[in-house]
Amino acid sequence: MNAPQDPKKKRMARTAGMVVAAVVGMTGLGFAAVPLYDAFCRITGYGGTTQEASAAPSQILDQRINIRFDSNIAPDLPIEFAPVQRVESIRIGETGLAFYRIRNLSDQPIIARANYNVTPHVAGPYFAKLECFCFTDRTLAPGEEAELPVVFFVDPELVGDPDTRDLDTITLSYTFFRSPTDAS
Repeated sequence: MNAPQDPKKKRMARTAGMVVAAVVGMTGLGFAAVPLYDAFCRITGYGGTTQEASAAPSQILDQRINIRFDSNIAPDLPIEFAPVQRVESIRIGETGLAFYRIRNLSDQPIIARANYNVTPHVAGPYFAKLECFCFTDRTLAPGEEAELPVVFFVDPELVGDPDTRDLDTITLSYTFFRSPTDAS
């Protein structure tokens, strides 16, 4: 006949099991946090994350908005990077085209990636890109210079949102970083 287990030992074993499960669960959430946050931002436009679109809107409003272009470079990346034009005025719903110029200042090939956002952040859900150099990594040969296009529009729904209807300027900002795939 088996003696009944000590209730104190049972409680301690159950508590230890819950602690281990909590640690494993929190570790899993830690690894999932970055991709989940990225997906959340892309879906909602949170934090100025712009949207990717497959087609421009069918409606173009008479109301104009200024799109200001900004560029930044990570400190460890030996490139020049700047917008060709600083501001473009477009009608809301109209497709815009802008260019950024990039040049590799080093004697080594560089693989770089551009991250982007818009300000004010409330404009993120309404600013959409049809084509962008930021969708993929960019390999630059030593001394290579290129003009990088971005095709975009501002969704007409912007004027129906009380938080954005009075906007007259949106800033599109890119920051180039060394790609994680660059072994340099």
